[in-house]
Amino acid sequence: MLPGRVLVIESHAFQRAVLVKALTRLQVETVTAVANTTLAVECLRGPNVIDIIFFDVADGLVNNHEFLQVASEQGNTRALVLYSDLQNDLYRSVIQMKSFSGIPLLGILRKPLQLQSLSKMLSRFAQWQHYPPQHLAAEPELIPEDEVRHGLATGAFQAWYQAKFKLPDGLLVGAEVLVRWQHPTRGMLLPRDLLGAVLAYDLIDEMFKQLLDQGLALLGRLREQGIVFGLSFNLAASQLIRNDLVEHIVQRLEQHRFSGSTLMFEVTENSLLDLPASARENLIRLHEIGCGLSVDDFGVGFSSLKTLVELPFDELKLDGIFVQDIADAGGQVIVTSSLALARMLGMDLVIEGISDQEILDSVIRLGCTCGQGFYLACPAKGCDFVSWVEKQFSANIDRPKNGAIILAVDT
Repeated sequence: MLPGRVLVIESHAFQRAVLVKALTRLQVETVTAVANTTLAVECLRGPNVIDIIFFDVADGLVNNHEFLQVASEQGNTRALVLYSDLQNDLYRSVIQMKSFSGIPLLGILRKPLQLQSLSKMLSRFAQWQHYPPQHLAAEPELIPEDEVRHGLATGAFQAWYQAKFKLPDGLLVGAEVLVRWQHPTRGMLLPRDLLGAVLAYDLIDEMFKQLLDQGLALLGRLREQGIVFGLSFNLAASQLIRNDLVEHIVQRLEQHRFSGSTLMFEVTENSLLDLPASARENLIRLHEIGCGLSVDDFGVGFSSLKTLVELPFDELKLDGIFVQDIADAGGQVIVTSSLALARMLGMDLVIEGISDQEILDSVIRLGCTCGQGFYLACPAKGCDFVSWVEKQFSANIDRPKNGAIILAVDT
């Protein structure tokens, strides 16, 4: 049996309209769509049972935590569907969640919406009618909010660094900042383990600010020895909606006496589809102060050429999935066409996921000049990364023209 009553919570009018139209086309009886938390809470406090709530955990204009708490207290919501553009690490983090606030998570729909995927999701709900919700809700869910807040308050979230290289000669050209959390009972948590909770509790900005401070402090330490390069940080589109985060970045750059060109900010390709005006303005502002802008996970999303031309991006990061079978002709076409597009738009192309010598040799042969991956360097915590960089810059090592610098640290 298809769901009879569905609630869509989506601040972006276009995305909201697309989902409502698709649900109606698939013959869902009653579809209510709201743009903010206040209206969502009003619906949840009503007398009707809601079969499915569709919501976007990365929507910075909606307080997901608030409406989920109300839904849990009311006990009138049968299932949740996450309808969102998610970075790969965040997708892996959320996909393993079975519930939010005790409400079963039916699944994830990635933007832009595909009607076939939505149809399958509704069919899955019909199959759920044969299973008691209590069983589903008993599965593991997000890390509790108090644990996340305690981890942030005690500095347990740490910046790790994965080097980026000029491929033909293996020279270090920068590093991407990644997050790790040494949890007291759960052990070392990777982005896929923790990002879902951080975003759900609206703590993503706090985490980013701590990583930014750690990264700039590391660069300051290296600068004292005459070693200068840049760092890349991931930003969710929702973080760019408000101006205060950009103000914070400007202040921290001034405090640490670095120019904007020291930093590169990566946003996923899919998040560019329905980017609010304020987020576009803040991307432009970051570029105006000298920061680089990068399109992350390029190739797995659906950005338009118009968007790539209108916004001042400096870099495309080709998702690593496209080079894992680099011997295949299709993979080579994707690499060469992405390289041609980047050059046409005046951008650099960075190859992600370089995991062996064959991939490294192949992308160099195809004309790629920048990349990262576990074969070149594994992510490393700050002290290990600093030691490694100091050795590379002081030892004057003869590097093989075609080889990689291996960052040999415990990961």
